[in-house]
Amino acid sequence: MNTRRIVVGYDLSSDAADAARWAFAEAGRTGAPVELFYAYEWPVWAPAAPYVPGGAIRPDAEAAVKESLLTALGEARQAHPDLHITLRTADTDAGVALVERSAGSRLVVLGGRGHSAVANLLGSVGVAVTAHAHCPVVVVRGRPAGDAPVVAGVDGSPASEAALGFAAEQAAARGVPLRVLQAPTPAADPVAGDLAAAWREKYPRLTITAEVVAEHPAAALARASTTAQLLVVGSRGRGPLRGMLLGSVSQHLLRHSACSIAVVHESMA
Repeated sequence: MNTRRIVVGYDLSSDAADAARWAFAEAGRTGAPVELFYAYEWPVWAPAAPYVPGGAIRPDAEAAVKESLLTALGEARQAHPDLHITLRTADTDAGVALVERSAGSRLVVLGGRGHSAVANLLGSVGVAVTAHAHCPVVVVRGRPAGDAPVVAGVDGSPASEAALGFAAEQAAARGVPLRVLQAPTPAADPVAGDLAAAWREKYPRLTITAEVVAEHPAAALARASTTAQLLVVGSRGRGPLRGMLLGSVSQHLLRHSACSIAVVHESMA
């Protein structure tokens, strides 16, 4: 049994429910405990305004939120009696709290939008968590066929190699193929084939294919996501802005990937 928890950013939205279902399935494969995490984002006494996050609540709504959370917890435990599922709340900023909870965790799992004020974009919480988390972060969206492959975007950087390791583990656990995809830039040599060969030795029963395409990495990976069940990328690559905690390709894919996406940091290798 894996004792490191899977933390779900849970805000009672339908997207958070999708994230919880993804986490429960992952916990079923790994034996990891699942923590549903809700942040009461203060100040809750402020009147509603366009700049106030959608997750913020008034004091007179706190009891209703707690009741809804406990109901969700009870339903989750009833539906998954073999899993260890807990609920944790905090009176703090959701992004900061989730980064803190990521320390020592196996995964942080988020919904694609949640209570974002801009419905078609990943909220600021998701961007902050994927940039600063101490463990891989999965942003859940789409429900593709169960036999769809896991896709790993690589460029030879340490972060992408960490991402490939995570992707291989996920594909092997799910019993689906792993597709290693690289769209080389002037700063990166074609390495997809060599990297794939190394992981074939570790997972001899896993079907692994490697492709090098002449296309912008963001466009190539976004297109690959339309036929995948999980897209895995490093937090930053070999581009001119490598010093950023979250690279431009990763940021683009967080907003435009058609399937769930995992962001893995170099230090997680």
